[in-house]
Amino acid sequence: MNAADVMTLDPLSVAPQTALVEAGRLMLQHRISGLPVTDPRGAVVGVVTEGDLLRRAETGTERHRTGWLAFLMGPGRLADEYVGAHARKVGEVMTRDVVAVGASTGLAEIVQLMEKHRIKRVPVVANGKLVGIVSRSDLVRALVHKLTRQAASRVRDTASDGSIQRRILEIIDKEPWGPRFSVDVTVKAGIVDLHGAITDERERTALIVAAEGIAGVKAVNDHLVWVEPTSGLVIGADDAR
Repeated sequence: MNAADVMTLDPLSVAPQTALVEAGRLMLQHRISGLPVTDPRGAVVGVVTEGDLLRRAETGTERHRTGWLAFLMGPGRLADEYVGAHARKVGEVMTRDVVAVGASTGLAEIVQLMEKHRIKRVPVVANGKLVGIVSRSDLVRALVHKLTRQAASRVRDTASDGSIQRRILEIIDKEPWGPRFSVDVTVKAGIVDLHGAITDERERTALIVAAEGIAGVKAVNDHLVWVEPTSGLVIGADDAR
């Protein structure tokens, strides 16, 4: 999937000259936490978010720097904070270094950009103009749609006990965390039983998730024991919960 598959088309945007109070009203009215900022040609020139409105003089949340700290920060940084606390226009507080993508950008790359830059939305640009936006909520919406379709498909799917067992063992063998030689998988009438030993409690959850994701699985029974590598202490599934 790529940006074009999940993006919100023709998203709300504001201009640099838009009053901050109007931008705030739009965010509240449409229940969004940020807006792209565009010039008269439709090019993205910035992004304004709720975070840009947190440190404000009106709410008494502006920063107060005094003494040596103010001296060390320098006038430029202090002036920038003053603008953030007292500005009236979007262009005075917006983030100008915008991370944007194209319609064909894959979702994996978009998520990587969101994590790297700690942002919640990415404008989608074509021919230098804003055509859409991909937000975290768009990604969640795509996930819910995908999971719903998979759930409907799983209701129709049937699989033999042998094929279920083989698929689970294939996952264990393929994944780098998989305890290949210490876990036994048995399947009867779609019920999966996991026996054996693990050396990290997180492997337990991963094994259960792997089994639950196979079409035809009705339930998963956890009989795994955790062996603490250093002490050799053995903890059963019931004790680990």
